Amino acid sequence: MNRVKLLDYEIDTFNFDEAAAYALELEQQEKVSQVVTINPEMFDCAKVDSEFSDILRTAEMVIPDGVGVKIGLKILGKNVDRIAGVDFAKKMIEKSAQNNLPIALIGAKPEVVEKACENLKNEIENLNIVYSHDGYFQENNTILNELKNTGARLVLVALGSPKQEKFIKEARQILPYGLMIGVGGSFDVWSGMVERAPEIYQKLGIEWLYRTVKQPERFKRIFPTLPLFVLRVIKEKIRGK
Repeated sequence: MNRVKLLDYEIDTFNFDEAAAYALELEQQEKVSQVVTINPEMFDCAKVDSEFSDILRTAEMVIPDGVGVKIGLKILGKNVDRIAGVDFAKKMIEKSAQNNLPIALIGAKPEVVEKACENLKNEIENLNIVYSHDGYFQENNTILNELKNTGARLVLVALGSPKQEKFIKEARQILPYGLMIGVGGSFDVWSGMVERAPEIYQKLGIEWLYRTVKQPERFKRIFPTLPLFVLRVIKEKIRGK
């Protein structure tokens, strides 16, 4: 397990298959482990949110989801594979089914999580979803106590960042074991209510561009975040020389 540092945070250097294999090991341990799929917006959030910053430093896995993170690492001379969070989470669902490990899905709108569960069950043989709940709840303890009684080994949390990562931090104090991953908008994709970018966009790591064209309101969220992030990395490289 090797890590590289970017803007003072350590990022795992797994390729996709290595990441999934290591995550499966964590999933079967008698403790709660956290996977963060990091993107440039999370670095910005960590600058002003010390709790979130601590979460990024203590997570068992931090994988480079956003293409901006891959670019940032490349600027620093480190060639690390980008691992799309939605694909990684799907792979972990498949591995859980193959190993007879129960899973839980928490987050999104009621109709989205319901449809996501339905589609996943239809697609993946032997999938055992033992718990699901939408993201519209006020009291974390109620959800966590319900979750604790299910024995879920893989818990996917789609509450948006940093809310989902903070929910997982709280869960680590209550649950006995399991692998927990913040998955952002993945349920929307699995439910079929949001279309993924064509494969060529996925391979080039520019799904964000496709989604921005389809949803222009995303532009304000991505810019100036991405160019400013790249500028921060360049400044870090200059200081390091």
